[in-house]
Amino acid sequence: MSIDIIFRIAAVGLITAMVSTILKKSDKDEIATLVTLVGLVIVLLLVIDMLTQLFSALQTAFGAF
Repeated sequence: MSIDIIFRIAAVGLITAMVSTILKKSDKDEIATLVTLVGLVIVLLLVIDMLTQLFSALQTAFGAF
């Protein structure tokens, strides 16, 4: 694992926060909430991908099927 994934998650969080704040200031709260949810889904997909890689590495290390 590299530190790259932490930077990706932080970048998604920062971009999501900025866009959400701009949308809330312009009275578009529903779209801001949707943007926040999309950012959360993107981060969850990144984490799920990392967990998948971890479990496959553990399977190969222990020889399990």
